[in-house]
Parts: sequence; structure tokens; C-alpha cells
Amino acid sequence: MADLASSLQAWYGGTFDPIHYGHLRAVEALAKEAKLTQVTMLPNNVPPHRPQPGASSVQRKEMVELAIAGNPLFRLDSRELQRSTPSWTSETMAQLRQEAGPDAPLGFIIGQDSLLTLRTWHRYEALLACCHLLVCRRPGYPVEMKTEEDQRWLSAHLAHHADELHQQPAGKIYLADTPLYPISATDIRTRLARRQPCDDLLPPAVLDYIHRHALYRPSPAAR
Repeated sequence: MADLASSLQAWYGGTFDPIHYGHLRAVEALAKEAKLTQVTMLPNNVPPHRPQPGASSVQRKEMVELAIAGNPLFRLDSRELQRSTPSWTSETMAQLRQEAGPDAPLGFIIGQDSLLTLRTWHRYEALLACCHLLVCRRPGYPVEMKTEEDQRWLSAHLAHHADELHQQPAGKIYLADTPLYPISATDIRTRLARRQPCDDLLPPAVLDYIHRHALYRPSPAAR
């Protein structure tokens, strides 16, 4: 059997607008639970299911770099930032599968909120054919799918132990028992626009970057 501590490669995508402790600490807990030695941050340029981020792709990339500096668990993959078209996760993971070969276990990390809408994603079945899904808990979201059909679909793909993710290349959904971190980028942007403190919500280097670049401030017309 392959070494479980090193076999599964995992990616974590998002706008990271901005990256914060809710992202970082949840994934650190997930990595410990699922025996991950490295997680690749995958910021996107054009998110298909939400408005365009307030910070530019370059700024969000630089904030991710600052947030993960010195932490050996994380690395950065900026391929989606090079695209001017929507960042479909299924297409990115298909590319990563081609690079890794057919047998390497691959995982994509999502929040519980994303799991609930996963069957509306672009080619979601193709995504599961390329990788496992590792799900972090999110405050305020239910633990069951919206319909009985969706719940049956989830049950058919569930991994009941993290070791299963390391023993096959794709196709499983793992519901991690990660702590709940009630932090959201939306709330952080609101607090920053109101000039409220955010010191306990995101890394100091990221907060300093935001202030130096005057990000997330209200427009003059909105003041």
C-alpha cells in the first residue's frame, strides 16, 4: 500500500478576496484529519457563480503568497489567474489529472455550502471522475442535501474514512469534521469599508497589504 501520509494531492480553490483565517485554519484542520502533507491554493480569476472579486487577480495572488509564507503545508498554483474565461473546476482538475497520470489520488477541497449546490456545477460528474472532494464544515449550513435524490447521490459517493481517499484516484466525497470558523470574506470587506478592526480575522501581512493598497474601501460616492 502507498504511504498514506504522502499519496493524496489536494487543491483548494476560491477567489480569496481576501484570504483569511477561515480559509487557512479550516484547511489546516482538514489536512491533519485527512493525512495531507501539502495543499495547493488555487485562486481563480473569473469565478463562474459569483460577482467579480473586488481585488485584482495580481493583488489576490500576492495576498495568498503573504498568507502562506513560511507554512510548509501550503503552496500556490496560479494557472487559473491566467484565464480570461470562467474558472470551471472540472476543467482545471481534468488538466491536473492529465499532469498527474491516471493512478495518483487527487482531491479538491470545498466548503459545505459548495457541496449543497455541487450538482448545479459545470460538469460536476466529470469533476468526481477526476478527483475526490474533501468537504470542510461551514457555519450555518445544513449537514444534508436539499432533496432525497441529492442525498442518495451523496451517500453513493461518501468515503467513511480518510484512508479511502489515498487508496483510489478519484470518485469519493469526504465530509471532514473540521472546526467551524465563523469568518467570511464578505464580512471582512464590510468591516474594512467601515474602517472596523479585522486583526483577528486574517494574517497581519495580509491586513497590512490591504491597508497599503487601499483595498475594500468604499467609493467616494458611497461615503
